[in-house]
Amino acid sequence: MTVTADPLVGPPIFVRSRRGNPREHNARLPVAVPFSVAIIAAAVAGGILDFAYPAYGWWPAAFVSVTIGLWTLRGRSLPGAFLISLVYGAAFYFTHLAWVSRFLGPIPWVALAGLEALLFGAGGVLIALAYRATTRTGYGYRAFTPLLVAGVWVLRETLMGSTPYTGFPWARVGFSLAESPLAEAASWVGTTGLSFLTVLVCASVVEALILRRWEPAAAAAVIVVAAIAVPLFPTEQAGMLRVGWVQGNGPSGYFDTKTTGDILRAQEEATAPLLDREMDLLVWPEGAVDADPLRDVAVAGRLDRLVQGAGAPALVNAATTRGADTFNTSMLWTSAGPQQLHDKANPVPFGEYVPDRWFYEAIAPDLIGLIQREYTPGSNTPLMNVGDVPIGLAICFDVIYNDVIHQSAASGAQMFVFQTNNADFRGTDENLQQLAIARMRALETGRTAVNVSTTGTSQVIGRDGKVLAQVAVDTTAAKITEVPLRTGTTLAVVLMPWLGWTLSIGSVLALLVVSIRQRRSDAHSQEDGWMKL
Repeated sequence: MTVTADPLVGPPIFVRSRRGNPREHNARLPVAVPFSVAIIAAAVAGGILDFAYPAYGWWPAAFVSVTIGLWTLRGRSLPGAFLISLVYGAAFYFTHLAWVSRFLGPIPWVALAGLEALLFGAGGVLIALAYRATTRTGYGYRAFTPLLVAGVWVLRETLMGSTPYTGFPWARVGFSLAESPLAEAASWVGTTGLSFLTVLVCASVVEALILRRWEPAAAAAVIVVAAIAVPLFPTEQAGMLRVGWVQGNGPSGYFDTKTTGDILRAQEEATAPLLDREMDLLVWPEGAVDADPLRDVAVAGRLDRLVQGAGAPALVNAATTRGADTFNTSMLWTSAGPQQLHDKANPVPFGEYVPDRWFYEAIAPDLIGLIQREYTPGSNTPLMNVGDVPIGLAICFDVIYNDVIHQSAASGAQMFVFQTNNADFRGTDENLQQLAIARMRALETGRTAVNVSTTGTSQVIGRDGKVLAQVAVDTTAAKITEVPLRTGTTLAVVLMPWLGWTLSIGSVLALLVVSIRQRRSDAHSQEDGWMKL
């Protein structure tokens, strides 16, 4: 019989006939949906995924989207898988990252979303390979399919979160579940584990629908019930800390009309109502001090007076220059001056520095020329001690990087402070998306997190991810909150450095082994009279 090959559909399948005669055997074969249908479905699925994240926060959309996305890749050729996943990624990232263009214009938005879509498309090729390797075998192998697909999805998220440059792990599926009943499972398996479980459930549903077997659906149900039923990983109460936190709402955007000192003045005025109240720590957001207090004696004097009036040390942030390097620096300012420093570990490419500046200036000289300051990555531990209380730190986008959070938690942090400046993205979903990530970090570490922004939204987040106190966007406010301190290391923190890479490497090895076995099986089958359907 003749087989007509479709370049966008996977290769034909070899099946042994029990008696050596031709027979129909399509019920369990990976039949691809028409390419045009798959493209439309992928575009719809990509758009749906954005609804899982703030401002919408409809978490079931993640399961709907991923299930449709996997369905479009089953039985697909590798070029077809790339194109379909590229469309899915573009529909999602160009929507999800629309906030990039609000003040920075279309070029950075197109560049970032386009790059993420291309990487997402490349990951789709690996998922198609996983389907090809497992669905061309007996049911014993096909039962392994959801695990392999979920592992390959994590591989894609892990690679996109680490490269190019420092990567951009902003939109991992696990970050979309802050409002879901599965969120508390993050204290056991972290957001990486939640991504894996989410895709595992979706891949199981796809297998159940395609194969018309109840076992994959039952497995998916068991996973969901177990994730919902698991309680928060236990940590121990270790006292309280009275934290004053201030959202000054000053002109802190890159293109705001301002002069040096305006942001600092706005923070001082907003802090004034707290200066006659008892507190253990005063927290200001990223960029609240718009001059280098390590070099500017007048600014240092103002911070000295601030901590004297507060009767407590102040955690402040400014751009600092030490030697030839410039850093985004958080400082614990006391009556004796800055006693402890932490520099942002992952400055934002094309925001806080320009990698390979010579190359990009040749492409867009006017745009690149706007980025004058070149921040150097910090190497000091994201931890400070307020008295005998260790406090974990993450400056703005550092909150999305596992290594920063793990280093703080593993060093004994009893609470977290996240300092950020969202002024360049006013009126967008950016600050809400970042807050959802902060909530997941509180769940992962079992710690309360104080997330303070220049212009909002600012929140105090409990270890269960619930909001304890907040200040709305574009609001000037100052609050004091009794923050619970906790000790003990969650399983999520223990797993954080290696879970993503272990699942990734394990999936690659499993894919290689299954593919090699399948090739050998195909060769043997042809020799024994297997039939091409």
